[in-house]
Amino acid sequence: MTTAPEDDGRSMRERMLAGELYLADDPELGELGARALDLADAYNATSARQGPLRRRLLAELLASVGEGTEIRPPLRVDYGRHLSIGARCFAYYGLVALDVAPITIGDDVQIGPNVQLLTPTHPVEAEPRRQKWEAALPIVIGDNVWLGGGAIVLAGVTIGANTVVGAGAVVTRDLPADVVAVGNPARVVRRLDEPR
Repeated sequence: MTTAPEDDGRSMRERMLAGELYLADDPELGELGARALDLADAYNATSARQGPLRRRLLAELLASVGEGTEIRPPLRVDYGRHLSIGARCFAYYGLVALDVAPITIGDDVQIGPNVQLLTPTHPVEAEPRRQKWEAALPIVIGDNVWLGGGAIVLAGVTIGANTVVGAGAVVTRDLPADVVAVGNPARVVRRLDEPR
């Protein structure tokens, strides 16, 4: 059974980033979320001809964004400031990155349309959920990963470098480097270093 944590003086944001239970409707978190929503809305309203403005908005919204990275609007985040994206990445339309815990995306990552990176978790028991208790675990995407359209990566998952995740796959646990994984739940169907 999940129980509410004792008050130890830490903020809900500190609890959230530590992967512990926190109250989702905390006012400080609400303000941070509203800021991110405003910045994401401004970003999503830009056109392809507004490259410098897009870059400035991303730099303000995200923890970091590498050189040569392009994210096609719309982009949806919880806070933005917990999302780091490396250099030369491309994300197609509709990326949802619920960065309640840190999301770290390496260099040269390709992200298909409507991909979801979901760090939040919720208690299974009804009462803590009703009281708005949540937790979150980080997601790490290695260099040169390709996430196919509609793929979903769940809380606490690390995907190794060069791995390909098929369209519509649901990644519920870590994937090693240099593999192809498909399905729900995603499973490795071959290694990339194996002869075909």
